[in-house]
Amino acid sequence: MSDAEAETITHRCGYVAIIGRPNVGKSTLVNHLVGHKFSITSRKAQTTRHRLLGIKSSPGAQIIYVDTPGLHARAGRALNRYMNRAATGALVGVDVILFLVEADRWTDGDEHVLARLAQAEAPIIAVVNKIDRIADKQTLLPFIDTLAERREFMEVVPISALHGTNCERLEELIIRALPVREALYDEEQFTDRSERFLAAELVREKLTDRLGQELPYRLSVETEAFERENDLLKIGVVIWVERSSQKGIVIGRQGRVLKAVGSDARRDMQALFGQKVFLELWVKVKEGWSNDEQALQRLGYVD
Repeated sequence: MSDAEAETITHRCGYVAIIGRPNVGKSTLVNHLVGHKFSITSRKAQTTRHRLLGIKSSPGAQIIYVDTPGLHARAGRALNRYMNRAATGALVGVDVILFLVEADRWTDGDEHVLARLAQAEAPIIAVVNKIDRIADKQTLLPFIDTLAERREFMEVVPISALHGTNCERLEELIIRALPVREALYDEEQFTDRSERFLAAELVREKLTDRLGQELPYRLSVETEAFERENDLLKIGVVIWVERSSQKGIVIGRQGRVLKAVGSDARRDMQALFGQKVFLELWVKVKEGWSNDEQALQRLGYVD
């Protein structure tokens, strides 16, 4: 048997769904594990809206992480229903599930997610995130013991996704649970999403950071132009709002908010795409888009 054949036999590859209630750090974790920022993050809940793949390739394994929107019990609007479908759909056909919770904090939202996991067939690793916020780590032990009693987990792993604490141990457990299989993606690829999608998401991240609690959930962002001209990447992005009154908030007095968003997003785009970026932003109104199934599909919210 050749060395190449032996490597193929021992190589592991599979899908790993990351699921949890909103704002437990799923996107921060997957960005750290993959080693690239492809999933936007924010302190505000429900920042992630789509199911995204993050691909981590190493000589002995390829882990395909499935980042998901936060699951929430109340899903009145069409956008919320879409995000719940995206999250629960990620549980089908995966090889491992990471159930992410916040250290020393159990909520009704966690209970709701745990109930959704009752029918899951893949092994589940309970991941206790944000342990960096706990001064006395001994207080974590009763929380971990109680979590372990809630259902049978493959293991309970305390981590800090922000600082990378114990993430190597988590990755070792994941690889051990994956099936023996050849890689499904090229080793250079780190996500299944297009550059156009990533550009729009970076703009939405900056909007979420700069605006208040409510307005980011009434925004959608779409890349309309993406062209390379020699060493310059020209990107045009439309920011959709639901009402005319919201347009002024996004633009800001004398255009200050929009200029700051554009400057921050352009900086991150240049780092991500590795070249100089010329970015244009427009703000347009699409009445009631977040509660309109057809409007959602036109804006790229497709199951």
